[in-house]
Amino acid sequence: MAANADLARTVRTYGNWRRPASAGIMGLGTLGTMFLLGSLIIIVFVVMIGGMLRGAIAAAFLGIVLVGVLTKDKHGKSAMSKIGVRMLWWKARMLGAHLYRSGPLGRAAWGRYQLPGIAAPLRLSEHKDSYGRPFALLHMPSANHFTCVIASEPDGAALVDMEQVDSWVAEWGHWLANLGDEAGMVAASVTVETAPDTGTRLTREVMGQIDEEAPEFAQRVLLETVEAYPHGSSTVRAFVALTFSPGKEKKSTPEEMGREIATHIPGLTQSLAGTGAGAARPMDAQELCEVVLTAYDPAAAVLIEEAKAVGETPEISWADVGPTAHQAGWDKLRHDSALSVSWTMTSAPRGNVQSSILTRLLTPHGDIARKRVTMLYRPLDPARTAAIVEADLRAAQFRATSNAKPTARDLMESRSAQATASEEAAGAGLVNFGMIVTATVDDLDKEADARAAIMNLAAASRLRLRPAYGAQDSTFAASLPLGIVLPAHLRIPVEIREQM
Repeated sequence: MAANADLARTVRTYGNWRRPASAGIMGLGTLGTMFLLGSLIIIVFVVMIGGMLRGAIAAAFLGIVLVGVLTKDKHGKSAMSKIGVRMLWWKARMLGAHLYRSGPLGRAAWGRYQLPGIAAPLRLSEHKDSYGRPFALLHMPSANHFTCVIASEPDGAALVDMEQVDSWVAEWGHWLANLGDEAGMVAASVTVETAPDTGTRLTREVMGQIDEEAPEFAQRVLLETVEAYPHGSSTVRAFVALTFSPGKEKKSTPEEMGREIATHIPGLTQSLAGTGAGAARPMDAQELCEVVLTAYDPAAAVLIEEAKAVGETPEISWADVGPTAHQAGWDKLRHDSALSVSWTMTSAPRGNVQSSILTRLLTPHGDIARKRVTMLYRPLDPARTAAIVEADLRAAQFRATSNAKPTARDLMESRSAQATASEEAAGAGLVNFGMIVTATVDDLDKEADARAAIMNLAAASRLRLRPAYGAQDSTFAASLPLGIVLPAHLRIPVEIREQM
């Protein structure tokens, strides 16, 4: 009976994620529909005042604009938005904004190695939580955001029963849903980084445990293992960045926010243990500086590990974690000793998926020296979720009923929106999410191999990724555990984009 019960056990699946949308006609949102109707009114007035010829010219111009808005590629990017991005990229190149040189011979102020671009305003300070553990606090003055970073050691799913994995996934869902109840919580990100193992930690551990009186053969086996193991091995690290804000009208100092966030950290780290994240602890300023420095200059990782191997801790200040040379390209980023390419997720896996859907994307790959997969979360306030869900349900129903013969996708979206509304009414929370994937190579000849590897891994995970054209430097910084909330730095607010 037990064997039959195990065979009959159904595999748990997950899904029903939806992209925010607004009601409109012809595939347009609310603002797009208003633009279409306004264009028709303008054409009528032009014909009445200037005649048919000028009316035809106005109609042709507005028609071209409308076609540019309606014509979208497989990633949902309209031709008009791509033209705008290309023009902004040309402007950045003419101004030299894609180039950065720091250090004593660079053009950065004070002759230090400051972070470039969107991460330049970040300021670092260190505080202690309720347990007396030091933690780093990042302050973004332009957005009034404060970020603390938690380092975790995931247990992994190897030799773990599916019941335990399902429990971890359920706890992770509860943890994300509870972020909306945290006072001042703006966003969260989870970064899983794979990098080559330098072998210094293994060497330090083995050499410290060898007994001088042990047999020569045993010592020789250990030494050969230490020499051979680092070749082809990788390390996996995970970071959770939590971003808080005191509010748009309230201005708080890092000291005030440090005392407030210190009360949140113990509960958040303890609750992470039940999600499979393993031992979670806040990162101090020194550790965070090392993570950022090795991301921009991977060659520094070997020097840092060698210094720790002899019992020394390299003192790295926040003003020296940036790259010496930094050049952003249209579809790649050159920084110090490496080259990186970043992608953003444009479509989550369609349908239902299992909990292991991202396994291949998160594991190390032989063609990629360093790889970061960053999940970006923006929890929604429970007071707003009901209104958002109801508006999304009305928009889905409008698209399904506005056509005499609705498509199967419109009907499916209507049922999905109804299911989301039912779950929210039962107490579920809402979280907006996205993903950034960054591949770094230390050999420029391996760029094509890294690109092909990421595309294959994305296909295996049923993800649709698009290179961050014209924004490689900003996307690279956002993939780091720095708490950079990209919607807060956009020229056009997210609320307006969703209405288009």
